[in-house]
Amino acid sequence: MLPALPSNGPTMPSQLILVPQISTVPAHESKAQSLLAWLVRQQIVEALPTTCGFGGRGMAYAIGPAARRIAERPDLLPYGQRYNGLEVISGRCIYVPTGDFLEEAGCPECRQEIGVPLFASLEEWFPGETDVFCCPECGFEDDINGFLFLQPCGFSNLGFIFNGWVEAGLRPAFVEAFAERLGFAVRQVVIEQPL
Repeated sequence: MLPALPSNGPTMPSQLILVPQISTVPAHESKAQSLLAWLVRQQIVEALPTTCGFGGRGMAYAIGPAARRIAERPDLLPYGQRYNGLEVISGRCIYVPTGDFLEEAGCPECRQEIGVPLFASLEEWFPGETDVFCCPECGFEDDINGFLFLQPCGFSNLGFIFNGWVEAGLRPAFVEAFAERLGFAVRQVVIEQPL
């Protein structure tokens, strides 16, 4: 479970995160740079980082003028808001919804509920000791992302966090093009702004 934000800190923006459905993306830093360059050429984000991000040092790539083309509801994009940028995460990370996350998972082979052992295995997954999980019910083994999750989540060494873009959403054609350029399927993880 993710820790709660301190009440005296800044309010976390809603986040729409694209996560590759593979634990270890080969050459992940060069893939990240390639995707970022593509987004900049498309004018979806700006070329230089600014303080429009939430995580780390607050640096992110600000929303660009052409972001409207990829949003399902362009009028809800975070233009003019403090947190509006794209953060590229190039380290192993667990992406789960922060509110009411149920930690439920299922095996795609035997269809049994295996959430408790799967989420316990993240202690070995996070430091990179393994990329796979073995179902304790039937022995099926796959990358941890290959299991079924009741709520969308992802586990990877690469992630793309769009701060404040949840309400606008991303068009399916953009998500497909993004995944094609990356070379792996992606899952959208949504972190709603706390009330």
